[in-house]
Amino acid sequence: MALNEALSARNRNSADEFYTQLTDIEDELRHYRAQFKNKVVLCNCDDPFESNFFKYFAMNFGHLGLKKLISTSYAGSPITGKQLPLFDVEGLRAVRPVRDVYKVEITEVPDLNADGAIDLLDVEHLLRHDSNAVTPLGGDGDFRSPECVALLDEADIVVTNPPWSLIRSFIPMLLEHDKQFLVLGDQNFVTYREIFREIQANKLWFGYNNGGTKWFRVPDDYEIKTESRKKIVNGVKYFSMGRAYWFTNIDHSRRHEPLTLYKRYSPEEYPTYTNYPAIEVSKVSEIPMDYDGEMGVPITFLDKYSPEQFEIIGQSIELAEPMSRYAAKENYASAAGRVVGGTGKFFVPLGSGKHRGVYQRVVIKHIGDKS
Repeated sequence: MALNEALSARNRNSADEFYTQLTDIEDELRHYRAQFKNKVVLCNCDDPFESNFFKYFAMNFGHLGLKKLISTSYAGSPITGKQLPLFDVEGLRAVRPVRDVYKVEITEVPDLNADGAIDLLDVEHLLRHDSNAVTPLGGDGDFRSPECVALLDEADIVVTNPPWSLIRSFIPMLLEHDKQFLVLGDQNFVTYREIFREIQANKLWFGYNNGGTKWFRVPDDYEIKTESRKKIVNGVKYFSMGRAYWFTNIDHSRRHEPLTLYKRYSPEEYPTYTNYPAIEVSKVSEIPMDYDGEMGVPITFLDKYSPEQFEIIGQSIELAEPMSRYAAKENYASAAGRVVGGTGKFFVPLGSGKHRGVYQRVVIKHIGDKS
């Protein structure tokens, strides 16, 4: 894929046009405040001033003790310039035609209106009158372009809601450049091999506040088929999602809290898979506290995973043996007929040759406190 394809107006995936609310950013970032002191923060998939990520860090620049804040826009964004017209920005006025692809670099947010508080009015005044704060980008703002990668190399921490269709390249790029990050994504991203292997290697984990319902601003022409997942506030359209999780490699207290266990193992309640030597645990709350072998658990376990309590062995899409190896010996069947495939999922024996397939299992093993 060419560098300018991903974020261009004609090719950008409409499913990537989700704009995070400030309250969700505040609720998550408060658990990491001390780790931002003297750091350079990059928001490399955002619209400066329009983005709530940029607003959060600009308004809290002094409180967090940031060294520098960098934010970049991208070609084809449907919201660039809506809140702060680009022709009013000092660093873009001399550019003709005015470019909607630019970067903002802030090293200080002074109380320019002398009202005793740092707020968006101060940030807006800074962008309108400081030609050094806003400068045009030469390309289209793709996070993989050479000029944006150069900004990444300058940064210590990346915080953003990246294009979800490109998460397979976005997170590995951050890890390759040895950056700390806190980014939003779909819970099911953990099933991607590129993402799961980093979780298994303890280089990536979930953030503090995950799941629940989060409302994202979407473009006016974004189609929402389910009425209950749509709302319009002051003319702005919002779309709700229930699987929006934070992905990070910044440590936080919650990932070291052990999962409280109460169930005891019995072979009747926890059957062993036919095509992998582990037991099926259908609910995270029912992980047995006294079982020493391998267990297959739902991917929701990863939000409660403590590396001091469990070891991650792998995932079903890589560990499951094809059921065709067993079908030649016995009549393994499902409700739909004979099971001769099954690569990528585990099969639970139900008796009388019947089996039930289960997807997306994380295989784990106790290594610490089992209580």
